[in-house]
Amino acid sequence: MATTSSPSPPLSALCTPAITIVDQNNASTISTVHQDIIETHIFTRLDGPTLASASCASTHLHALASQENLWTNICHSTWPSTTSSRVRHVISNFHNGPRSFFSDAFPLAIEPVSFGNSSENPTDLPSEIISAVDIYYKKELIFSKVVETETVSAWFKSSPFRVDLLDPKEAVSTRIPNPDKDDTCRYLEEDMELSWIIIDPIGKRAMNLSSQRPVSVHRHWLSGEVQVKFASVVGGGGIGAATELVQCGVVVTCGGSAKGEMHVREVSLQLEDMDGMYLNGKESLVMLTRGMAGKRGRGKKRESERKKEVEEFLERKRERKERKMRREGTLDTLCVAFGVSAFASSLLFLLFR
Repeated sequence: MATTSSPSPPLSALCTPAITIVDQNNASTISTVHQDIIETHIFTRLDGPTLASASCASTHLHALASQENLWTNICHSTWPSTTSSRVRHVISNFHNGPRSFFSDAFPLAIEPVSFGNSSENPTDLPSEIISAVDIYYKKELIFSKVVETETVSAWFKSSPFRVDLLDPKEAVSTRIPNPDKDDTCRYLEEDMELSWIIIDPIGKRAMNLSSQRPVSVHRHWLSGEVQVKFASVVGGGGIGAATELVQCGVVVTCGGSAKGEMHVREVSLQLEDMDGMYLNGKESLVMLTRGMAGKRGRGKKRESERKKEVEEFLERKRERKERKMRREGTLDTLCVAFGVSAFASSLLFLLFR
């Protein structure tokens, strides 16, 4: 199924207002520095947002900062899962290669694309999605995996959408202390980071679904395992509909081992609407497509913005539940009143006939 890819957000979307365009005198001063020094000793030490900001300073720096190898190395260092052969091939087909991929995957998706009527769905849905996932603890990589999911079968479209990175009996050992210790939950909340990038290989778009840091950490009441939740919110459903906002929730379940190490036993993704219902495959694919095609933020304050989005989603979910309960309460009252009236009418009819 062929789709037309919309152009990726420009690198200027990652620039801060303070580093947009400098005057010609400064530009000419920078141009006196030898190109090899800038490329090999300066740009190679920058992260993605800083390199994007530097590219906005002058046309000379923009040309140097557009080198594909720079952005390839940044993508690989930021997300080790992108070193897999399949993901590397997909990224190479993006409009501007790894530069476009970084522009898609690093910033927030702040506004879903408009398809005219908000109740309408995009017609060109991806036939496959790729999940590139990386988990860090105290800046050390503890888990990295790429999973491909077909999206065309009737089973996928009608079944609850869920992507599992580990088999039920599979576990990944880490160097993190056994989660039975009292301080482990606090350490995980402070030091665990996760990136879950959804990639459309046909449409050549990508989006990061993670809040980067956990939005909640708690111990399961029955199994004792620690569940770390990451989340983001995407929009695009009809106004007032349950899918007006949808939460993309990633759960990382951790348990202990006989050697005293923590094992990662589950890494899964599901989409939940404001009624608390999990979306099926087709509904989830529509929401993800809207998110990948939407506008991007500037990439700053990513963690705080994601956490705020999740808090607003939970608040609106609570308000929606309360409104539903009030409506049901009113309906119950009317039914009781109607029943009492009918009973009284029947009783009076029997007494006075």
